[in-house]
Amino acid sequence: MSDISTLKGVGPKLTERLAKLNIYEVADLLFHLPTRYQDRTVITPISQLEAGTEYVIEGEITGSSVRFGRKRSLLCSVEDGSGTITFRLFHFNRVQQNSLSRGKVVRCFGEVRSSGASSTILEMSHPEYQILTDNQNSPKLAESLTPIYPTTEGLRQRTLYSLTSQALTISLTKVEEYLPKSTLDSIQNFGGTTLPQALRALHRPEPTISTQQLNIYRDRIVFEELLARHLSLHQLLNKIKLRDASPLNADLSWLQLFLNKLPFSLTAAQQRATDTILADLQQPHPMQRLLQGDVGSGKTVVALIATLHAYASGAQSALMAPTELLAKQHYKNITAQLSQFTEIGSKPKVSFLSGSIKGSARREILEQLADGEIDILIGTHALFQKEVKFKKLALTIIDEQHRFGVEQRLALQQKGEDTKTATLPHQLIMTATPIPRTLAMSFYADLESTVIDELPPGRTPIKTVTIPESRREDILERVHASCIAGKQVYWVCPLIEESDILQCQAAVDSAQNITEQLPNLKIGLVHGRLKADEKEQVMNEFHQGNIDILVATTVIEVGVDVPNASLMIIENSERLGLSQLHQLRGRVGRGKVESSCVLLYRSPLSRVATERLQTIRNSNDGFQIAQKDLEMRGPGDFLGKRQTGIPLLRFADLIRDQHLIPLVEEQGAILLTQIDNPTIASNSEKLIKRWLPNSEKGVRSLLLHLYPSSCE
Repeated sequence: MSDISTLKGVGPKLTERLAKLNIYEVADLLFHLPTRYQDRTVITPISQLEAGTEYVIEGEITGSSVRFGRKRSLLCSVEDGSGTITFRLFHFNRVQQNSLSRGKVVRCFGEVRSSGASSTILEMSHPEYQILTDNQNSPKLAESLTPIYPTTEGLRQRTLYSLTSQALTISLTKVEEYLPKSTLDSIQNFGGTTLPQALRALHRPEPTISTQQLNIYRDRIVFEELLARHLSLHQLLNKIKLRDASPLNADLSWLQLFLNKLPFSLTAAQQRATDTILADLQQPHPMQRLLQGDVGSGKTVVALIATLHAYASGAQSALMAPTELLAKQHYKNITAQLSQFTEIGSKPKVSFLSGSIKGSARREILEQLADGEIDILIGTHALFQKEVKFKKLALTIIDEQHRFGVEQRLALQQKGEDTKTATLPHQLIMTATPIPRTLAMSFYADLESTVIDELPPGRTPIKTVTIPESRREDILERVHASCIAGKQVYWVCPLIEESDILQCQAAVDSAQNITEQLPNLKIGLVHGRLKADEKEQVMNEFHQGNIDILVATTVIEVGVDVPNASLMIIENSERLGLSQLHQLRGRVGRGKVESSCVLLYRSPLSRVATERLQTIRNSNDGFQIAQKDLEMRGPGDFLGKRQTGIPLLRFADLIRDQHLIPLVEEQGAILLTQIDNPTIASNSEKLIKRWLPNSEKGVRSLLLHLYPSSCE
C-alpha cells in the first residue's frame, strides 16, 4: 500500500488533516466518496432557472449598487437576453465593487433563491464568479459533474479533487474485489458493475449520466460498506460465543419467592425477557443481550432479577449508569426492593460507587469489592477505573447504553475477565431509547436483542399538547391548579444559563420567576452543576412530596420516578430531539392518574421543528418516534456524539439506503456459513479492514484482547 505522503503536494500538515478523514494511504482516497455533485458543465439561460438549484449562468452586469440595511451588501443585476437575476455579496471590498461595474460580462455559479415576497424574483448570494474581459476567450466549462467530498477544517475541495485524481490514476487498477463472484452474480441490482467501474463513475461522473445509473454505482459501494460492517459485528458475536463464561446455574426456586414479595406482577413481556436472560446466564459462553423497552416498561426489575441470579450462583454483578442521579436512583430502588427479601439465604450486599465518593469511604468499598463482600455494585463511569477490582464479576449491566461508547462497555466487561480460566462475564445492555431496525443492524448486530413491548397495567397514555410561549401565564395557572389539587409538576429547561445563540431561558431564572408568580408553592431546582449531595436532597424532597414544582435541566431525562408527578412542562421544546422529548415525557404517567405533557415553543417554528412537535404530540409509541428521530436527525445525532468507538458509516446512509438492508442480511448470512473457506474468510477480513476506519483502533485493540481471533 502506498502512503498518502507519496502523492504530489502532500506534506506533514496535509497528512495530518487527511488523517482526520481516516485517509492514510492512497487507496483510502478511492473510498472517500463524494456526498453530492455540482453541474458546472453547461450554462443555463436565466429564464430557465429554478429556486433551490445550483447553476452556471453568464451575462452582462446592467446595474451595480451598495445597499444598506441590517447588513451592507453589493447588488449586481445580470442579464443574458433571456432574463435578469441579481447576485449579492455581503463581504466585499472596494476593488471588487469597482470591478463589478456596469457593462462587465460575468460567469457565476451558485444556488438560486427566491428574493422578496415574489417567487419570480431570483438572486444568488455570494456566488463564485469570473469577470470575462473582451480579449479573453471564455474559460472551458467542466467536462464532468463536480464532486463535493466530505472534508475537514483547512482542507479545500480543490485539494481533494486533485488528490483523488492522482489516486484514480495510480491505484484504481490495483483495487481488489473481495466479494465472491457468486455473491455478485446473485445480485441483479448492480447490473454486473465492477468495483473499479463504480469508483471511477462516482468520483468523475459524466455529465450525461442518468440518476438511475449513478444510483446503481452508489448502491454497489454502499452494499459493500454495509456488508463489511454486518460481517464484522456478526463475526464478533460468533467469537464471543466461543469464549468461556461461568454458567450461573443457581436453583431457580428463589425466583418465585422474590416475585411473591414484589408489590406488582411482571407483565408477559417482562416475564419473556426474564426467561430469555436467565437461560442466557446458564450458558457457558458470555451473554451479549440488548434489552430494549420504552420508558416505564419495567426494565430495571428484569435487571435486578438477573443480578439476584448471579448472587444466588455465588458471583458478583455490576450495574453502570451514565449519570450519578440515575445510578443513585437505581441503588435506592434496588435496595428498597431487596429490603424485605432474605429467603435466598442472606440478603445480597449492594454498594454504590461514583467519582464523588473519595477518601476512606472509597477505599472501604474497593477493599470489600476485591474481597467479594460486595455482591452488587451500582455506579457511574467510576466502575471501570483502574483501581476497581472484583473478586468474581460474572454479570455486567449497562443502563442507557447510548450514553456510553463501545470502549467503555468493553472496559467494564474486561473487569470480569479471569485470565486463569479464560472466562468473561455475561453482559446485559439496556436502553429506553428504542433502536430502529436499520440502526440495530448496522451498529448493534453483535448483540442479541430482547424487547419489552408492553407497559404495566393501569398506565394511561400521556396527553401531549403544544402551546406557544406567549401563553405562559395560562400554563402557570394550570400548574397552580394541579399543585393545589395535590399533584406535582416537572418544569424542564434545556439549559442552565443564558445563551445568545439558543435564546433559552435559564433554569435558575425560571425557578425564580415561578417562585415570584406562585409564592404559595414550594419550588425545587436541579441542574448538572449542583453538588451530588445537594441534587440528592432536592430529589428526595420532591419524591417525598415536599416540593410542588421541580425546575430542572434535562438531567432528569432518564430514571427519575415520582408517581405523584402528573404534569410535565418543557420549555423551548423546539430545540430538543424527538427521542429526548419522549424520554422527558416519560417522567410523568408513572402512576395511575391521567398525566399531561405541555411543550412550550417560541414562534415562529421552522418546518423541521413543526414536524418534530407534531410527531411527539400525536404518538406515544417509542419505536415510531425513534424511527422518525433517526430520519430527521441521522444516525450521528441519534447515537450521540459521546459514543467514541461507535463509528458512523463513511458513505452509506441508513435512511437513504435502507432498501439495501435485506440484501445485506441475506448475502451476509450466506457468507457467514462459508467462513470456514480460507479464501472467503481472508477476503471478508480484507473487506472489513477496507471499510473500518482507523478511528476504531482503540475499540479493536480491546476486542483483540477480549476476543483474540476476531481481529486478526
